[in-house]
Amino acid sequence: MTVPATRKDLMIVNMGPHHPSMHGVLRLIVTLDGEDVINCEPVLGYLHRGMEKIAENRTIIQYLPYVTRWDYLATMFTEAITVNGPEQLGNIQVPKRASYIRAIMLELSRIASHLLWLGPFMADIGAQTPFFYIFRERELIYDLFEAVTGMRMMHNYFRIGGVAADLPHGWIDKCLDFCNYFLTVVAEYQKLITRNPIFLERVEGVGIIGGEEVINWGLSGPMLRASGIQWDLRKVDHYECYDEFDWEVQWQKEGDSLARYLVRINEMKESIKIIQQALEGIPGGPYENLEVRRFDRTKDSEWNDFEYRFISKKPSPTFELSKQELYVRVEAPKGELGIFLIGDQSIFPWRWKIRPPGFINLQILPQLVKRMKLADIMTILGSIDIIMGEVDR
Repeated sequence: MTVPATRKDLMIVNMGPHHPSMHGVLRLIVTLDGEDVINCEPVLGYLHRGMEKIAENRTIIQYLPYVTRWDYLATMFTEAITVNGPEQLGNIQVPKRASYIRAIMLELSRIASHLLWLGPFMADIGAQTPFFYIFRERELIYDLFEAVTGMRMMHNYFRIGGVAADLPHGWIDKCLDFCNYFLTVVAEYQKLITRNPIFLERVEGVGIIGGEEVINWGLSGPMLRASGIQWDLRKVDHYECYDEFDWEVQWQKEGDSLARYLVRINEMKESIKIIQQALEGIPGGPYENLEVRRFDRTKDSEWNDFEYRFISKKPSPTFELSKQELYVRVEAPKGELGIFLIGDQSIFPWRWKIRPPGFINLQILPQLVKRMKLADIMTILGSIDIIMGEVDR
C-alpha cells in the first residue's frame, strides 16, 4: 500500500439551501483553501414552480394572482409588468388617476422591498438591531396596502387598463403621514449604520464591480447604479407618470458593497419624494378603463345593470392577445424586471418569458467571491439582493 504524499487539501463546503443567511433556498458549493474562497458554484432550482408554463395556460386575469409569487417582496412590480404587456399589445389607455395610483403603489412597494433587503443584509454582517427596526416601518406600508387592496403581501390589485379599486377615504392623508414619519426613520438608519466603523470594515472595498464589467454581465438596478452608471428605467422608458415628478436617479461610483447599500438607502428617500408629489397632485376621474367607457355612454342600460355594477367590474375574460411579440420592462427594486410576450390571437399567451433581475444579478456572484474570505460571501450575496422566488420562477 502506497502512502499518499501530503498535499494541501482543499475543502468543499455546502452553504445552503438551509443556511440561515441564504435568502431563500440557494445552495452554494464553495471550494475553500483555509479561509480563502477558491471557487463557488451556485445551485438553483429548489423553488422552481414552472411559472412561465403556467402563464401559457391562463388568461391574464387568471394569471395575476400567480405573479406576486415571483418576487414576493416587491409584489406590485410583478403585477405592473403583467398588465403592462397586454395593455401595450391591445393599445389600452390607462386613466390618469389609475396611473398615479400605480406609481404610488410601486414606490411604496420599492420601499418595502429595500427595507427587507436592509434588515437581513445587516443581520448577515452581524448587526441585529436594524433587522427589528425595518419590520416596524414595513408593517406600516403593509397597513397602507391592506387598506387599499385587502391584502398585505399578495395584492392582486392591478388590472388591465387601471387598478381594481379606488383609494379609500382618508388613505391619502394616512400615506402622507407615513411619508413624513419615514424620512425621520431613514435618517435614524443612516445615523446608526452608515458611519459605523465595524460596518464599514465589512463592506468597504468588498465585491467591487467596474462600470464596464457591470454592463457586460447584464446587471441592472442598484447593482448597475452603484458602479457609476446612471440608468433607471423610470427615466429611460417614461412609463406610468414618472416624468411628471421631480426626482433624481441615485448612483455611486465605487461599485463595492457599501456603494450598493448607499444607492438603496437613497432610493428609499427618492421614492418618498415621488409618493409625496403623486399624493398631492393626484387627479380625479375614473380609476380603470371600463369606468371611462361607462362614463362615455350616458343612458346605455347594459352599463347600469346589476351584473356589470356589482359582479364583473373587470376586463372581459375573453380579452385576446393580438398576434405579435413584445418586450416590456419596469424598474423593480432589484433591477430590470421584463417580460417577453408572444400573443397568438388567443386568450392565452403563446409564450411568456420572464426576465428576473435577481437571476441575472446572481450570475456575477462566483466571480465576486473568488479570492475573498469565507465571511465575505455573505456580505457580497447580501449586497446583490436576490429573492429565490424570482430566480427560480
